[in-house]
Amino acid sequence: MIQPVRVVHYVNQFFGGIGGEEMAHVGVSLADGVVGASRALQQALGTQGTLLGTIIGGDNYVSEQRDEALAAITEHLQNLRPEVVIAGPAFNAGRYGLACAEVCKAAQALGLKAVTGMHPENPGTLSYPSELLIVPTGTTSVEMPTALAAMVRLALKLSRGEELGPAQVEGYLPRGLRRVYDRQRLGYLRALDMLQAKLRGEAFVTEVPIHAPERVTPATPIADLSRATIALVTTGGLVRKGNPDKQVASNATRYYRHTVAELRSLSGTDWEAYHSGYFNHIVNSNPNYILPLNFLRDLEDEGSLGGVYPWLYALPGVSTPVAVSKRLGKSIAEDLQAGGVNGCLLVAT
Repeated sequence: MIQPVRVVHYVNQFFGGIGGEEMAHVGVSLADGVVGASRALQQALGTQGTLLGTIIGGDNYVSEQRDEALAAITEHLQNLRPEVVIAGPAFNAGRYGLACAEVCKAAQALGLKAVTGMHPENPGTLSYPSELLIVPTGTTSVEMPTALAAMVRLALKLSRGEELGPAQVEGYLPRGLRRVYDRQRLGYLRALDMLQAKLRGEAFVTEVPIHAPERVTPATPIADLSRATIALVTTGGLVRKGNPDKQVASNATRYYRHTVAELRSLSGTDWEAYHSGYFNHIVNSNPNYILPLNFLRDLEDEGSLGGVYPWLYALPGVSTPVAVSKRLGKSIAEDLQAGGVNGCLLVAT
């Protein structure tokens, strides 16, 4: 009789049932067996795996106290002695994805198998691109069952010592690794097959995928700030109190302009952050943390700055696809150029 695979699950504070952003500061803890999202994992494992415990870490804590967090996680893994570690899935949550990548790396350092899952644009995919096994997911937890099923399938194969096939066959993100094997068909014939498929409008997979990084030419430095007009732009989701414009908290499809022509500072009684990607209570008490209008007014008064553009631009950056971000950024830049702006202060979270 085949023994169930011994599994440890890593989740953040939200999927561990502790709380949302207000609890992102909590440290690393261990819950016995099944809690939060681990219920769905145990269901996906069925009789093939046993969940030994769920390690929970606050997104902010793991990010800001990395060494302490990884030490605690490593200690739990050493005590539990799983055969495989499953982290996430993190979908498009950046801090969560980075934490999942670190957990998998820590597990591998102990000689354990590890699998995680996240959206291909999650920053966590860039942490250890050639070393981690990452299952691509959608952007939200709606796809939790599908993501876990794919992660469990790979985890079970790893635990059995089975060799994984190519990324496009097994369903994980390419790791840039090349293996020597016989394709049973000469290269020029395979190239002709791909060419003919392309000409016929049929699907084909290139054998040499190239993802050239985008190069952005830096703007020319502003020669004289005392004569320059500076605009304020933020992806921190700043809105008027109560969010009367109905801005979304993530996955933005548009940006918003707000006038600051008559303001010297941003007040917590009139402004707040509507954003699902960071702990925003500090910004809500003093919005100048995210857009320092008060400091720019001081520079303007002393003559160090020519002027502040009378409009600020805001949107929530979290979970916004790159293509949409480019479109929105291009539109904002065109608007600023038309307004005679010399530069902008872009504040991200």
